[in-house]
Amino acid sequence: MEVPPGNDVNAKTGVKRALVIFAALICDVPDAAVAQSELTQREVVRAGPAILQVTIRGKGEPIVFIPSRGRAVEDFDALSRRLAQAGYQVILPEPRGIGGSTGPLRDITYHDLASDVAATIESLVGRPATIIGHDFGNRVARTLASDYPRLVKQLILLSAGGMVPRSPEMEKLTTHFWESVLSRGDRLAAIRQIFFAAGNDVPRTWEEGWHFDVARAQRASDARTSLKEWWAGGSAPMLVVQGTEDEVALPENARRLAAEFPDRVRVVEIPHAGHALLPEQPDQVEKVILAYLHQGHERSETVRHL
Repeated sequence: MEVPPGNDVNAKTGVKRALVIFAALICDVPDAAVAQSELTQREVVRAGPAILQVTIRGKGEPIVFIPSRGRAVEDFDALSRRLAQAGYQVILPEPRGIGGSTGPLRDITYHDLASDVAATIESLVGRPATIIGHDFGNRVARTLASDYPRLVKQLILLSAGGMVPRSPEMEKLTTHFWESVLSRGDRLAAIRQIFFAAGNDVPRTWEEGWHFDVARAQRASDARTSLKEWWAGGSAPMLVVQGTEDEVALPENARRLAAEFPDRVRVVEIPHAGHALLPEQPDQVEKVILAYLHQGHERSETVRHL
């Protein structure tokens, strides 16, 4: 059917008006979840002799992140943004010696590093927070829960080791990785062999981003902090997310935690994931964490209304 000339002009005008309205809706009414994740600010916290650079994103129940050995909080970028979109406030204190964070690294123990996180919570949150720690970060998280139980609501541990020793071969590999100066090719091969399950790609973020001076200081703190001082994680509820192919923090560690503290420890094993876990299976890790947080919220609401 042929459209009369006047109607053609009106039709074009109507289309343009509709497009303008649609564009205005996109610009003026952004998705609430996306807007939530973009509420980012930077803070500086003094923790005794340390000064910590802290990134805060979103609003809601607080979640504090502690990264892996010799790694920055950048490792949690995707996960923290997703949790901020889900309605949580994510708090990422950079460890001593990384980024804008400074402080003594000589002769430190887990307790020193836990006190940094405690100062962050006291300064920026002022109430119990959920703590997510990966690898070495889970040791600091459990020390925090032991030393400052009033500041910890619950623990989420990614790759939780400590009790069950790795094989002599893996111990030799990890020591060589941390203590030696390697070529780029040799370092990448070691990263793939130590941290990732067979067949999993190493993302560019894990090819880079290593802070070996910090890692060596953190490794030295292992010997200065006995297992009994942090293994139990105080009395906090605990979720352990464990890669089934982790050869650094063997899955038997998580199983022993659950067997020793069955009333407060839950273990979820992630197939086809090694020690890196988070960059290997990010979607699975995210789903498990969100489900656990949601269940915790429901439990809190039930108690609050009793």
